[in-house]
Amino acid sequence: MTLEHSGAGHLRIELSAGQSTATSVRARSPLRILVPRSRGPSVWACLSSLGGGLVAGDETSLTITLGAGTRCCVTTQASTKVYRNPLVRPCSHRLSAQIGRGSCLVMIPDPVQAFKGSRYRQDQEFKLASDGGLVLVDWLCAGRAARGERWAFSRFQSRNEIFLDSSRVVLDSLVLDPAQGLLQDTYRLGRFNCLALVLVIGKALEAPSQRLLEDFAARPLERQAALVSSASPIRQGALLRFAGHEVQEVAARIRQHLAFTADLLGDCPWSRKF
Repeated sequence: MTLEHSGAGHLRIELSAGQSTATSVRARSPLRILVPRSRGPSVWACLSSLGGGLVAGDETSLTITLGAGTRCCVTTQASTKVYRNPLVRPCSHRLSAQIGRGSCLVMIPDPVQAFKGSRYRQDQEFKLASDGGLVLVDWLCAGRAARGERWAFSRFQSRNEIFLDSSRVVLDSLVLDPAQGLLQDTYRLGRFNCLALVLVIGKALEAPSQRLLEDFAARPLERQAALVSSASPIRQGALLRFAGHEVQEVAARIRQHLAFTADLLGDCPWSRKF
């Protein structure tokens, strides 16, 4: 991927003197990549954009390359706001990540917040070496619920593909389109204001993914719960899903389940954020 078009970025992490080091960080407007910790046990990077969100016509793309034995945490400054799009122009984000031997990527952005009348497409591809690891959070909220906007966007689409040693092991695609039926309907999104997918995969993370599966299996079922969740075993990992009344409640549950990332990264990824 080149940086010839607007919104393109690249982040490369290599091992230098035993430390994970950001050796290449580039981005073009409206995409920004902030690297407050560019060297250490892990590299910390924060994605941002001009105006605090995406407007009609914004198409961003990012490549992440992790060299052997490195660690990296990628987050965002705040929720990714997607503004209204009355002219139905393209608005999208593409991510391609290469995770090398023995390296781990923790991808924990804030949720996407699609405003009324907006359209958004997100495509993410992760390629892991057999002994690498990936923690991925992909989630969205209902919009500006405080202003009476609940699931009022025109279309939302998110697609995640995970490869282990060139073999695709996960393909998850979510499309929410009111043209197919009212999103607020009881039998669609109903009472929920937040949806989340959490993926923990790779040989380097087999132990925590197994603990997650065991924890979910031991949880009792609760009728009409404010937060519902499920866990599915996948090759070398676990796939978790959440649907909740409140974004904060879903966020707290995700942080609880991903507490192990503090040891992986050398610091808690949420300690300075909330």
